[in-house]
Amino acid sequence: MKKNLFLLGLLVCSMATMAQTEKADKPETWYFKLGGSYFNQTASTEFPTVGGNDALARTYVGGKLVSEKSITGSFGQGFRTGITAGYRFSTRLGVELGANYYSSNSKTMAQTTTDAIFVSGGKPIYNFKSVGEITAFDIAPALVMFLGESHGFEPYTKVGILVPIHGDLEITTDAIAPTGVANPATVAVHSVDKVKPNPTLGFTAALGTSYKLGKHISAFAELEYRNFTVHGDTKETTEFKQNGVDALAGRTTAQIHTNYQDHLDVNSNNAAFKTVDPTKPTDELSSYVGISGLGLTLGLKYSL
Repeated sequence: MKKNLFLLGLLVCSMATMAQTEKADKPETWYFKLGGSYFNQTASTEFPTVGGNDALARTYVGGKLVSEKSITGSFGQGFRTGITAGYRFSTRLGVELGANYYSSNSKTMAQTTTDAIFVSGGKPIYNFKSVGEITAFDIAPALVMFLGESHGFEPYTKVGILVPIHGDLEITTDAIAPTGVANPATVAVHSVDKVKPNPTLGFTAALGTSYKLGKHISAFAELEYRNFTVHGDTKETTEFKQNGVDALAGRTTAQIHTNYQDHLDVNSNNAAFKTVDPTKPTDELSSYVGISGLGLTLGLKYSL
């Protein structure tokens, strides 16, 4: 009888120990993360044509070209903030859905510097600089693999896709431009163009770790790589000033609106093929910009 009671007690203790272990190993179900990131660009490509100007930095002295170089880069450098909801199916596997706002650093896309306005090949050469900046909202579904917890740290990896849902490329151009070719008096021009992109998908991969600060709160850090490109759909001039005076109302539809196309021909509303109809948007070739980058994200994680 004593032997049976001892075995029964041992069984109860074993079951209690197993239950505690299962409870300790039971994964979190839902969790939420709030973080901020800084990204550096990882790939540089030549920027697209801006308002008919090639992606070049040119310098003229005395009417002669003294230096020229291609302007390369990407819009992958900048800041991002985001909130993420995650769900763990097991101790090793989970999914996340992030919502992020990204603002890139400004990048010079085309520039000409000259000591005096002159005409070359029937085209006036004057001072101007075009600077671009991308802002975007995206959602980022991802698959997460947890690698096991040790001393409060729990490393993990994740892969997913980026789905931009709203954003644009804003190009600001400032110029001291001639009012004509024959008598090139100058006017200070300030314009802002907004390029809307076509739908696209990107790729993201991250290696991170969390560290428990309390029962429900953890700090986390992620090293993330992302890669995607976007190409233009439409462009609209939203600001146009001459000598500080709003002159947008005096611009034609063709000067304000642009539709990007995969190819141009005699049916396109483009000056290279025919006289431009000022009442219709201009047709231009679609261009691509990159937003690839490697970034570090720091933040807090709350587990239910």
